[in-house]
Amino acid sequence: MGRLVMKFGGTSVANIERIQNVARHVKREVDAGHDVAVVVSAMAGKTNELVAWCRDASPMHDAREYDAVVASGEQVTSGLLAIALQALGIQARSWQGWQLPIKTSDAHASARILDIDGGEIVKRFADRNEVAVIAGFQGINPGTGRITTLGRGGSDTSAVAIAAAIKADRCDIYTDVDGVYTTDPRVVPRARRLDRIAFEDMLELASQGAKVLQVRSVELGMVHNMPIFVRSSFDKPEDIDPHASQPPGTLICGEEEIMESHVVTGIAFSKDEAQISVRHIEDKPGVAAAIFGPLAAANINVDMIVQNVSEDGKTTDLTFTVPASDFDRALETITDARDRIGYKRLDSATDVAKVSVIGSGMRSHAGVAAQAFRALSEKSINIRAITTSEIKFSVLIDAAYTELAVRTLHSLYELDKG
Repeated sequence: MGRLVMKFGGTSVANIERIQNVARHVKREVDAGHDVAVVVSAMAGKTNELVAWCRDASPMHDAREYDAVVASGEQVTSGLLAIALQALGIQARSWQGWQLPIKTSDAHASARILDIDGGEIVKRFADRNEVAVIAGFQGINPGTGRITTLGRGGSDTSAVAIAAAIKADRCDIYTDVDGVYTTDPRVVPRARRLDRIAFEDMLELASQGAKVLQVRSVELGMVHNMPIFVRSSFDKPEDIDPHASQPPGTLICGEEEIMESHVVTGIAFSKDEAQISVRHIEDKPGVAAAIFGPLAAANINVDMIVQNVSEDGKTTDLTFTVPASDFDRALETITDARDRIGYKRLDSATDVAKVSVIGSGMRSHAGVAAQAFRALSEKSINIRAITTSEIKFSVLIDAAYTELAVRTLHSLYELDKG
């Protein structure tokens, strides 16, 4: 007997039939004696529809009203799931973020959770054996009293934060895949599902392009040491033993809970990248600040940065990457700052991809990156830029070679072997 948070994404609650399937998953855990809080996303496609309505109403819409509109998708799902649970004889009620409350900052559309009061939910576990069905993705700013939303993927963050607030034993994230894989199985059919992965490795995978979990949810799990279990909502509820030590899926946990780990855990990739090269800049203090200061002011995240001597040997070139969605704004920002920067030419490319090799085992093994560079060279894959950290290195390559690079590296590190 324990306390669980179960989170279900948009594809898991896409229609009434799937919501009823979710209800059976919840009933299985309740029947096993667990206290259960459920966090739900909007039905698949609903948030996109609501966002489009806001844009159609006015391209320059009020962010506060935008949040009031897009938060309604989760409200519908939470009510429908509570009804489905009641039909199965389970005591349940729906909760909106502001009713708990989930207190957030006032950064509408990208708010951060400040505090959650889970006291009433815990009380109802004891008094009524009641399942709490909570609308994810949303909260309330205590200063303004306005509904806020947490940004795309925010329901994952809601779930982990609620799990920490009610001192749950685990947070189960149900999705349309059955766990975390060594890389995308659509690119490498022999990709292997991981039974366990350390928080740090998962954080890197999520931030470098893996779509399984939102980055902030993994950060919260690591901060609060809250185990996160990624599993499929499409497994038949009746086929799963709720008392099993680990049902099918991937447990994200502290590194100390993993008996033996590979040097490399997984390969992530992202094609949503753009490269900008600022050419022939005078090599003097303050130039980097003149470039990256305006980009930061425009809330444009810069990832890979490479500086090298220009062709003339007298000046320097500075190359960096930004998200493809910010490419046009980044070019405009750098162009506007040309007089302060003093560059002669601006080059750019959008046909690039970032491939990242991740594994906490790199801390104690030398030559891991060198192996990759050699293997890519043998496949005639040119590396445009490189960044490294303690447990990760990333290469920027031509987008056309993405799948070949991923398959090459996956085989190189024998990730298809258990």
